[in-house]
Amino acid sequence: MKTDTNKAPGAKKIPEALSIHDHTRIDEYYWLRDREDQEVIDYLNAENTYREEKMAHLKEFEKTLFEEMKGRMKPDDESVPYRHNDYYYKAEYKEGLEHPIYTRWQGTLEKPEQIELLLDVNELAKSFDYFQVSGLSVSPNNKLLAYGEDTVSRRIYTVRFKNLETGELLEDQLPNTTGSVAWANDNQTVFYTVKDDALRPYKIFKHRLGTPASEDEEVYHESDETFLTYVYRSKSEKYIIIGSYQTISNEFRVLSSDEPEGEFRMIQARERKLEYNIAHFGDQFYIHTNWNARNFRLMITDELKTGKENWKEIVPHRDDVLLEGLEIFHDYLVLAERHNGITRLRVMPRDGEEHYIDFGEEVYLAQFGTNREFDTQLLRVSYQSMTTPATVYDYDMEKRTLKLMKQQEVLGGFDPDNYEAERLYAPARDGRKVPISIVYRKGFQKNGTQPLLLYGYGSYGHSMEPYFGSTRLSLLDRGFAFAIAHIRGGEEMGRYWYEEGKLLNKKNTFYDFIDCAEYLIKEKFTDKEHLFAMGGSAGGLLMGAIINLRPDLWKGVVAAVPFVDVITTMLDTSIPLTTGEYDEWGNPNDKQYYDYMLSYSPYDNVKTQDYPAMLVTTGLHDSQVQYWEPAKWVARLREMKTDDNPLLLYTNMSTGHSGASGRFESLKDIAMDYAFLLDLAGRAK
Repeated sequence: MKTDTNKAPGAKKIPEALSIHDHTRIDEYYWLRDREDQEVIDYLNAENTYREEKMAHLKEFEKTLFEEMKGRMKPDDESVPYRHNDYYYKAEYKEGLEHPIYTRWQGTLEKPEQIELLLDVNELAKSFDYFQVSGLSVSPNNKLLAYGEDTVSRRIYTVRFKNLETGELLEDQLPNTTGSVAWANDNQTVFYTVKDDALRPYKIFKHRLGTPASEDEEVYHESDETFLTYVYRSKSEKYIIIGSYQTISNEFRVLSSDEPEGEFRMIQARERKLEYNIAHFGDQFYIHTNWNARNFRLMITDELKTGKENWKEIVPHRDDVLLEGLEIFHDYLVLAERHNGITRLRVMPRDGEEHYIDFGEEVYLAQFGTNREFDTQLLRVSYQSMTTPATVYDYDMEKRTLKLMKQQEVLGGFDPDNYEAERLYAPARDGRKVPISIVYRKGFQKNGTQPLLLYGYGSYGHSMEPYFGSTRLSLLDRGFAFAIAHIRGGEEMGRYWYEEGKLLNKKNTFYDFIDCAEYLIKEKFTDKEHLFAMGGSAGGLLMGAIINLRPDLWKGVVAAVPFVDVITTMLDTSIPLTTGEYDEWGNPNDKQYYDYMLSYSPYDNVKTQDYPAMLVTTGLHDSQVQYWEPAKWVARLREMKTDDNPLLLYTNMSTGHSGASGRFESLKDIAMDYAFLLDLAGRAK
């Protein structure tokens, strides 16, 4: 593929002066922000047509990849059932259908009584191009189901209610919500969260079934625009809990589930840089907090004396271990602890010797599954590695045994013994060691000429895990290696790893990724002619930064829903997520942060230089990263780049940040990405 500059769409230029701090930026493509403007839609469609033309020779190969990926998935599948309030619940997929069917039953796991249909999402989705269900929640008396539905892909849900005895939908509808509710014990009252014009969850309302939503009572208003709010029911089911949070601060309020007309009471008032989460058991709250504990510690307090002056430490802070979360049982406490990049599960009996669960692999991903009951010695665990498909275990905490409940069945002759994974550590330019997880098919030759795809994210303290991906096999089986750079901005190595990759340290994220690439080249895994990069959302920002800094390193880049217009977005408080992210990126109304962000913002740093081949993807209805960011970025790149490498923009005109809904539809986008990369690598066959 080579770019035909005569046929490439050219966005018209209408200079817009954006001034602050006695500095003016000229944005020639600011006009692309209006999705109601037909000229904008025409431009996006022209880019889509251009991409189709440039990738026309790959159309059959894309279909091959799609069928290959789809063929690895069981036509019908189901989740491992979990038990809650005398019922077992599961989701299942039937052959040929895109969406799940939710069911439940009483009896035992092995011998169910009559299976009841909760929701067939396929039926609900029939009339929509996009349909997503969220937040399924059954009332305490097991008779009513609440769920949220999104038909636009803006993550704006309408909550509906279903009578599980009659199968009929209630007339009640709660619009503009986050998609979930918290039931009170009267089975008539629910609490839910609504969004403002910038899609910030900002108010909690109380709804009584049978009354209009317009009459619902507002019970909480989060007036600080840097905070978001949500509401949920505690695992103990004793409390309705309202949480408010920003990047570096939390606050919780609780109300007895028996008293929906009562007043919420504070657990601990918000303080700058005080983070905490709560879990209720018996007559106590467990507090997971960073109070005087950079990597977090675990405290406990009486449920009626909840201010931090009453918190008592039960698991201390450790410099080399990040305490990530906990599960509480009647006789056990289980902690998720990240050490040297890997999350270990620590089982602590209330009486007895503690231990860590042994999974038999050095590099893996282990997480808590669905654990809704207290009175059990079984811990539901989700497990996978780069060579082990997604696996569900029930771990007997007394006998210390793992019982396999399910492993993702990968069809098409998959054999994990055909693949090999490694953990590498790349030296960063400031001396830090950056972990890299890499997987390839056995026989991969480390001769410096093999194709390799390097993936990264590096923001929000979100740790990239060494996960399994069946779609990835389409790359590995064609000779690619796949690597994840565990760069700063995540929390893989502890809280400091996050803090060294945010705010005025953000460039460490980009430098780490580049240094990982240089290390992989040095170690003969690949070379510049065979090295590819991929990232999405904040990982798309990463892609934008690395191609400005080191365009020579990459043969090709895929940037999905990329956050690339950093300053303009962070100055616009009408855009979703902006105000709540000042502590992640900085507030550009402060000149110090403005200048620093200006120095790396991909859109503002496009240069007159050669760039690698690029495929940029977005969704018209994206609520997280607005479509105009990648659209503007591509327009400016097309104007300024000096090479003839392909630059392609694909806008899904029906979806948002998460792409297509449905089980198989999303595979089409992956097939497009992989076809682009494999073609550049000369392996599109």
